[in-house]
Amino acid sequence: MMAFDLLVFSPWLALIAGVSILLVPRLLNYIVAIYLILIGIIGLMAQL
Repeated sequence: MMAFDLLVFSPWLALIAGVSILLVPRLLNYIVAIYLILIGIIGLMAQL
């Protein structure tokens, strides 16, 4: 169930991040950092 949710959520997250980076290039560092933190938390929760 969790994998299905990630497959649906990932493209939307990538699209929003890409548009945000195009509009405000300074956001790149924050967007990448938030993305990596979220992926790390989701990965750790999947192991529990």
